[in-house]
Amino acid sequence: MTEPTTAPASGLAAPHAVGALPNWAPVWASRMVESLASGTATVFLLHGNTNDFVALGGTPSRYGQLNAFLAEQMFGRYELVMHYDLARGLMPFAGTNAKRLQGMVPVAAQERVGRDEVGAEPAQVFAAMDALFRRLILRPAETRPSVALIIDQASFLFPAGEPGRLSYQASGMLVTLLNWAQSPHLKSMDVAIVLIDERRGDISDRIVGHPHVVSVEVPMPDIAERERYLWALVPDGANGALPAPDRLATLTAGLSLGNLRALSLPSLRGGAPLDDARLTAIKKELLEKQCQGLVEFIEPKWGLDTVVGLDAAKGRLREDSKLLATGGLDCLPMGYLICGPVGTGKSFLMQCAAGEFGVPCLMLRNFRSKYVGETEGNLERVLTVLRSMGPVLVVIDEADAMLGDRDQENDPTGSRTFAMVATQMGDTRYRGRIIWALLTARPDLLPVDLKRQGRAEVHIPLFYPNDESELKSMAVAMARKLGAKLAPEDVPAMKQVGSLSGSDVEGMIGRALRMSRLGGADRITKEALAEVVADFLPSTQGLERRLQELAAVLECTDRAFLPKWALDRVAKQEGRAELQAEFTELRLRLEGR
Repeated sequence: MTEPTTAPASGLAAPHAVGALPNWAPVWASRMVESLASGTATVFLLHGNTNDFVALGGTPSRYGQLNAFLAEQMFGRYELVMHYDLARGLMPFAGTNAKRLQGMVPVAAQERVGRDEVGAEPAQVFAAMDALFRRLILRPAETRPSVALIIDQASFLFPAGEPGRLSYQASGMLVTLLNWAQSPHLKSMDVAIVLIDERRGDISDRIVGHPHVVSVEVPMPDIAERERYLWALVPDGANGALPAPDRLATLTAGLSLGNLRALSLPSLRGGAPLDDARLTAIKKELLEKQCQGLVEFIEPKWGLDTVVGLDAAKGRLREDSKLLATGGLDCLPMGYLICGPVGTGKSFLMQCAAGEFGVPCLMLRNFRSKYVGETEGNLERVLTVLRSMGPVLVVIDEADAMLGDRDQENDPTGSRTFAMVATQMGDTRYRGRIIWALLTARPDLLPVDLKRQGRAEVHIPLFYPNDESELKSMAVAMARKLGAKLAPEDVPAMKQVGSLSGSDVEGMIGRALRMSRLGGADRITKEALAEVVADFLPSTQGLERRLQELAAVLECTDRAFLPKWALDRVAKQEGRAELQAEFTELRLRLEGR
């Protein structure tokens, strides 16, 4: 640590106990140091990857909890560091430095803020610390001790919710904290209050949105941090149980250091070596657990060659795959909107695209919760992991229902989650690193904020196959997808059955496979498939399908993606206006107006 910062000559005395951080300290900590050193903030909210290991320094490198880093490095020169959570109460805290802790205990007792004097009850703790701060204000500057207060699991003290519904004591604690945040006297002293909680959405909006509270996100570890941690686990870097630290750091993007430890230790302690297959399986499990089950990893089994038709769409995706492989991230779209009637293979297309891209593919699950603040916290956690993983393809199925809208008067939670996703989708710093794919049969229900250029930029419509050769190719491809054998010459004519979707074809192939197996054949027989096709009745939801087709045509951003019938309609003078009128009429009809 360097010498402490001295107070400026002006009347606004800046804190002097916080020194410059060592060069190995995390980047996010620099923001806190700047605010403390300049006297512009006293209260900080740390959120994000707050439950992970943090480097504590030393040789060999030591790692510990975030609160230990704050006590040993950020506030390493403070005379009194107090730690509080509901379980342990208020106590002096020096991280792993026992000698320094011994020096703090009498200071805490003298200032009447020790655990024996105060206990664990929150209102008493805040009253005692408030009394200490008021006493410090009245003392001469040269006699004031430097004081830091670290509050862990802060959402249990200041939960999200309407302030008017809090108890009298909880409201009093919240007001006390906000008074500390905006006090010019505390800002001119060596005083710091740090709230720690993994999910910012669980914290009261009065704190998160307060102009005098500095929110600092603790990100997931980057590749350099992961490699440093691996070198600490394996100092000589040579262990046959693990890949080399630099390679393993590259392969574990998105993992916390805690999960990296869980990934590595079994092999280091005599377990099976961590080969590529085992690494992929364990990483998938750890990342899903790290995201608290809110994402599902999709392991691509096919490339775009498996997709029948859609030549223009496949061509565009292959071009983007090439740009991704050659580092042309600035040329990639922020996201795709894949739209079209139900059963046209929207999910399948993106799974095949993920296989072509060669990047992890995640399906975002339902992150909504009935509890106040939990929905935003769930989404915040997922976004934190995504930002550390890139490049990654994020698929959101039924996006119109999942993401909500900005203007949901009866659902403020939906409005906030929509804003969080829209902000992340539009953050150009992550172009090519987080590639979004919004899937929906009703793109007209998606807010225009998400569909505009700069977010879901490329709109690819999908339609039902419209000629016999395409249906035959699709049948063969679906059989291959199911692991069955089917000769192209064994596929009967299908077009006369009616308007068939890709899922209809897959359903018929599945039935024919079942019938063939029951008949003792090891492949799909011509007779079984012919019987299934003859008996198949397609869905009668004709108006809904037509509405979804028109919506897909109207959303398309490139003429090359459109089939001939749609291109002919669009090419006509006033063609798009006629399509819009037809779409509106159908929608009103289906809504019963």
